[in-house]
Amino acid sequence: MTENLTVDVLISGAGAAGLTLAIELARRGVSFRLIEKLNDPFRGSRGKGIQPRTQEVFEDLGILDRIVALGGAYPRQREYRDDGSFSESDAVVGEEPTPAEPYHLPLMVPQFLTEGVMRERLLELGHRPEFARELIGFEQDEAGVTARLRSTSGEETVRVRWLVGADGGRSFVRHALDIGFPGKTLGVRAIVADVLLTGLDRDAWHRFGEGDMQRQIALCPLAGTDLFQIQGPIPLEGEVDLSAAGLSALVKERSGRDDIEVQSVSWASAFNMNARLADRYRLGRVFLVGDAAHTHPPTGGQGLNTSVQDAYNLGWKLAAVAAGAPDALLDSYEEERRPVAATMLGLATSLLDALKRGEMRRGREVHQLDIGYPESSFALEKPERHGGLLAGDRAPDAPMRAAAGQLVRLFELFKGAHWTLLGYEVEQAVLPLRTGLHIHRIGRRGDLLDEGGHFRDAYAPAAGDWVLVRPDGYVGAIVASADVWALEAYLANVGLTG
Repeated sequence: MTENLTVDVLISGAGAAGLTLAIELARRGVSFRLIEKLNDPFRGSRGKGIQPRTQEVFEDLGILDRIVALGGAYPRQREYRDDGSFSESDAVVGEEPTPAEPYHLPLMVPQFLTEGVMRERLLELGHRPEFARELIGFEQDEAGVTARLRSTSGEETVRVRWLVGADGGRSFVRHALDIGFPGKTLGVRAIVADVLLTGLDRDAWHRFGEGDMQRQIALCPLAGTDLFQIQGPIPLEGEVDLSAAGLSALVKERSGRDDIEVQSVSWASAFNMNARLADRYRLGRVFLVGDAAHTHPPTGGQGLNTSVQDAYNLGWKLAAVAAGAPDALLDSYEEERRPVAATMLGLATSLLDALKRGEMRRGREVHQLDIGYPESSFALEKPERHGGLLAGDRAPDAPMRAAAGQLVRLFELFKGAHWTLLGYEVEQAVLPLRTGLHIHRIGRRGDLLDEGGHFRDAYAPAAGDWVLVRPDGYVGAIVASADVWALEAYLANVGLTG
């Protein structure tokens, strides 16, 4: 048995949450290992919807264009009646992008393609997951965590500062910590399968038996592939045949058509739908992210997105504390993200109830653009605001003109591992410069001009206001020039001390 003492963070689980966290740590220079007990990457499409807020996250991580190139828009729904006729409708409510919200439609990208792009990005940053390596035990003390790993080459012991369980709904880390996972089984068992088939065109999401949980089945062309995803409820008990022949028989029985033939099965799963939320996200030096912290029905495409954003929230905080920020910053991870998951569970469950009635249309409620942390202990306002943008809200985008004449978006200025301080019609910055803080002034004497009024419309600032934007694209603080002294303590509490 060997012992390693070389990394700050051990991430158990190399799915979307673990990969997001790894990218966040890698681009901040924090040492880590990313392990996965599976021998190979996940090859299914379980999480195929990339919501607008996650698209913003992916832009920051440097992978959005690659994700868009691989995926596509959701097709129209084609709902078949018993007589063979059908009607068509949009699965998602169409909205036009705005300067503040540049992404307004969910993307369809099969999970295995999304995670492939994330592994590619991680490799660019000099890291890769370690497959076929399993966490089998750990102990923690005040100084760190001692973890035991098993692989084909034997066992090893590693000593790390923090352990993060990104290891799914049956999380070994959560069980080992004996953290409660209350909730309920929703009384729905379903299949999801990625298949090659003949007999259907790829310009529609084909749906049969809508509103009838005994006959319902859907076949959706998976963007970026030649595959279809089959989804449908199945009886709560009994075996289900997930072979090509078995799925062909199921489709024929529920659609009433014998011209649809499953040729091969790439991946398939039968699962019971649950809605559960971990009692806590942190215990000492160990954290839970993604499905290890919350599990939910797949309705509304919230799961992968919430998991990515868990890791996006935790990553910069781990890096800040590793660099010397107070440990209390890590407590804000659970404080901010657990209420989001609780709301998401309620939304996904209500959308499941709607699906049982045959209602599939989705709107802004699933986009995750309205998620924020206004109650966070790291949301500061001086003076307190009573409308418009608040501390803790998502920081909007806005097209600006730089002083040298070129156009620039705020999201381009936010991109990266730094904090951003925006001064609106202010005098010279009165704060000392700090490593990791980018300062921009907006106005006649500033480096940015709000020619179209888009910053004013989105942020509703008063002359002299300073807006501090966190590394994860949320507003940390809004202070008037007379209260800029309050930023000194705030910046110290997040590790920006000079």
